[in-house]
Amino acid sequence: MLWMCNIGNLLLALGIFFEQALLIRVAVIWSMPGLVVWALYVVPTWGLLLTGKMSLSEFYGVVSSTLAHVGGLSISIVVLRKVRMNASAWAFAFVWYLFVQGVSRLLTPVALNVNLSQRVQDGWETTFSSYWKFWLVLSAAVAACLWLLGLLLGRLWPDSSTN
Repeated sequence: MLWMCNIGNLLLALGIFFEQALLIRVAVIWSMPGLVVWALYVVPTWGLLLTGKMSLSEFYGVVSSTLAHVGGLSISIVVLRKVRMNASAWAFAFVWYLFVQGVSRLLTPVALNVNLSQRVQDGWETTFSSYWKFWLVLSAAVAACLWLLGLLLGRLWPDSSTN
């Protein structure tokens, strides 16, 4: 599926495999809001507890979702300590967002609203009269969050080659 977190982990793996710091940085920046969104919207629905009453697909869903978000962020931080963060990575993360939004809009079912690419998020319909108004505000908020994350990560692990 084209969820930002899933392909973000793929981007991280490609960055590690091909030793491409930019891909790693973009994946790291995206893993943080991904964890927050997952914790707010997915965990309350699926939960984190594995019980004997779960079907195999529910078990797989909980385990894979947890590994994708918690595991992806953990590996991201370990790798970021080596490659460091530069000042422009947030802009590339935003371009990545725009690309994934477009692909999600073209290739995923409207009903799933993958990456909020199809319609206004449930609960926000009274605030936004059209999807495009919602998308513009969402994109501006995403850009601001990515910039702040890039700034924070750059302070924690600055890229000495750009100083």
